[in-house]
Amino acid sequence: MLSNLKIENIAVIKKAVIDFKDGFNVMTGETGAGKSIIIDSLNAVLGERTSRELIRTGCDFAEVTALFYDASDEVNSILNELDIPKEDDGAILVVRKMSPDGKNICKVNSVSVTVSMLKRLGKQLVNIHGQADNQTLLNEENHCSYIDRIAENEAIFDRFSDSYKEYVALKNQLASLNIDEEQKLRRMDMLDYQIAEIEAANIKIGEWDELREKQTLFRNIEKLSSVLSAAYAYLEGDDEAQGAVSLSFSALNKLNSVSDISKDISELSSTLEEKAYDLSAVGEQIKDLLDSLDFDENSVAFVEERLDVLYELSKKYGKTEEDILNFYNNAVEERNSIENSDEIKRKLTAEVNAAYEKALENAKELSKTRIFAGNLFSKNVCEELRFLDMPSVRFAVDIKDCPLCENGIDKVEFLLSSNVGEDLKPLSKIASGGELSRIMLAIKSVLSEKDGISTLVFDEIDTGVSGSAAQKIAVKLKQVSRSHQVICVTHLAQIAAYADEHLFISKSEHDGQTYTELKSLSFDERKSELARIMGGFEVTSAMLESAEQMLLSANKVDK
Repeated sequence: MLSNLKIENIAVIKKAVIDFKDGFNVMTGETGAGKSIIIDSLNAVLGERTSRELIRTGCDFAEVTALFYDASDEVNSILNELDIPKEDDGAILVVRKMSPDGKNICKVNSVSVTVSMLKRLGKQLVNIHGQADNQTLLNEENHCSYIDRIAENEAIFDRFSDSYKEYVALKNQLASLNIDEEQKLRRMDMLDYQIAEIEAANIKIGEWDELREKQTLFRNIEKLSSVLSAAYAYLEGDDEAQGAVSLSFSALNKLNSVSDISKDISELSSTLEEKAYDLSAVGEQIKDLLDSLDFDENSVAFVEERLDVLYELSKKYGKTEEDILNFYNNAVEERNSIENSDEIKRKLTAEVNAAYEKALENAKELSKTRIFAGNLFSKNVCEELRFLDMPSVRFAVDIKDCPLCENGIDKVEFLLSSNVGEDLKPLSKIASGGELSRIMLAIKSVLSEKDGISTLVFDEIDTGVSGSAAQKIAVKLKQVSRSHQVICVTHLAQIAAYADEHLFISKSEHDGQTYTELKSLSFDERKSELARIMGGFEVTSAMLESAEQMLLSANKVDK
């Protein structure tokens, strides 16, 4: 339920705080006072698309805050999914701040969310019905969803949807195999070439790194030979001087000559002997490395050519040896698939046919629920229309067979006959504006018990109606408000008289700017407002008496 709406810097509204009550809330006021702006503000805080023009002229931002209580299970489920904490009292505080540069800051219980997240939550918090809803009603693509809501066939629909998706996936897979022979031959030639090229390369995992290491060695062999030769000379000596190994052993001989005199010298002698042999071993290793540096031009050419082969393959089939081999395996699999396509097609065709039959069976089960729900829906809508002063109107749900699709095998369309003796025809072709408003209200009234959304907003539901029809609409809205919170923008006194809370919207000018204000009306103020609505500029005592009688009568009906 919407408890409070705070609007700041939206069009002509500088700042407004609106408190809504349970039951039936109405908003009235002169044309242009700002009633539609309140609806626009509510749409904004629910995540709907807005225009920058909505921001009040000269302001750096616009902000709308809405406070809700008594959230439905669907709302709580979305909050849990988005990791939004719930307040201890169950309150949900939604804020949307808009800037002229198009940036939006959206928060739910102080947690930042995207506009799309806010819109998803908003659709479960408030249902707004306006003239756009009438266009939705006229669109037959939406009619099936109305019937599904009455049928409460979610489990059956989900079962059908799963089977249909499986059927479509298999069908697409089969279609991909149904290429003509010329395409098949061209594809086979390409695959044969790619497979042969990769096979000829005889790729081994790790070879690329090994070849690069050899390439680096070959390109630096002169430097390595010079450095290793010098190091070897320092260890083993040359014609001009002794090396470290020879000197180490000379030092060892000197120590050995006196090692029996001192235990410390004997220990030093043992340590030096170990190190001298280590140096000698290092020298041998350097000598081995020097010997291994011998190479011929053929070795260098082989490494360079092999790296070129791998590089060319990497440009076609993948950056690494693993990528190239994966490409090879996939190509072999595809070639085998094409070679065996006839057998595969036979098997896949059987799977497609089985999946179709399963989806069709589920679609027929879904269709049964729609036929029953359609008859019930037609009956209940007709009863509501009779109550709304449309006794001669016939309403029917036409369900015809159609090819299997994502919605099943049913084409659903609403039909209407406005006058006695006229045939039923598509709703979009014969319903007038006033009829559409009442038909929409009748449908919403029938659907209200199936709807988990607690707040319903009707924006000028009275368009095109007057007299007793308007009063019937008022009574119906009052009835709906017993199970839902109803907020209604109206121009008719008959509807406003039935409100539990009557909000008056007025517009004023001062300091060179226009301001919109809202006020909750007392009983006497309601009399004056109803009289104004009925009489225009001049309000007479007779109008006031009539307005009072209207309020008293509405109060009696409610009881």
